[in-house]
Amino acid sequence: MMVNGCDCTIVIGTEHFETDIPYSDETVRGAVSLMEREASIEGDGGRKVSSRVVGTTGCLISPLTIDTAPLLLGLALGSVEKSVRLSMSSDFYRHFLCLAPMEDAELFDIVQDRGCGEKVFYEGCEVEGFELRLSRRDAVKLRLDICGVFGPRPYPYKDRTERKDGERFGSDNVVYAVNGKENAGIYGLIVSSKRKGSMRTGLWIKRALNKGPDIPHLVEELCVTAKLVRDKYDKRYFGTFKIRFKNLVRVADETNVNSADAVIGPVRYYVSGAVSAEVFGSREYVL
Repeated sequence: MMVNGCDCTIVIGTEHFETDIPYSDETVRGAVSLMEREASIEGDGGRKVSSRVVGTTGCLISPLTIDTAPLLLGLALGSVEKSVRLSMSSDFYRHFLCLAPMEDAELFDIVQDRGCGEKVFYEGCEVEGFELRLSRRDAVKLRLDICGVFGPRPYPYKDRTERKDGERFGSDNVVYAVNGKENAGIYGLIVSSKRKGSMRTGLWIKRALNKGPDIPHLVEELCVTAKLVRDKYDKRYFGTFKIRFKNLVRVADETNVNSADAVIGPVRYYVSGAVSAEVFGSREYVL
């Protein structure tokens, strides 16, 4: 999907929160339905096509930050099991999330400000799928595929929304553990999940073949721990989040072995078990 609008500002509002999203791209827009009318048999009129806006479609792509990770991962996975306060003397919370079908998704609103004096309001949106991308020398990014039954309409408040970059998680600061053992040969990971109708979740793991044993065909658990690019907090766990995948089955090895250099290539897995996450934040989060 082509995306655009990196100069925009996006605000996501739920029943409990309103949060500015530091994103890289977005293409949220009205979903258009076309109605075709053929010429009558007796006449010689031409074919006519009319269009109307029937909802919302598109995607948001955002780097995860310490402030937005609980909200964005919660919307992506769809269910917050619980939020636990870690200390009576601080406002640190541990959020337990799990992947749920689309029917259990949280509805949210989007305010889109493209800097031209107009704001657009999208009401009652939900996530029909997501992609989490961890690539070397880049921020950890999450793409939310958006849909909604209401079309866009003008937002009445014209004040410019201040963009917030936030403290980002870096893909170079990620630890991968396969069946409880750290694997230093993994160079990146892409998680792709579709939540419309039935759940379909896949993993593309980019790994080096010359660094220890290869990833097995059947993986009981893959644990991914991401850390902030610069973690300045006394509570070290505050600047991390973890995602766990259960019961991975290898579908294909897409590595090109016709190379004179060290071979780095992707393997594709299907996730047949649960997907869960632990995310730390500075406030309680409820879906």
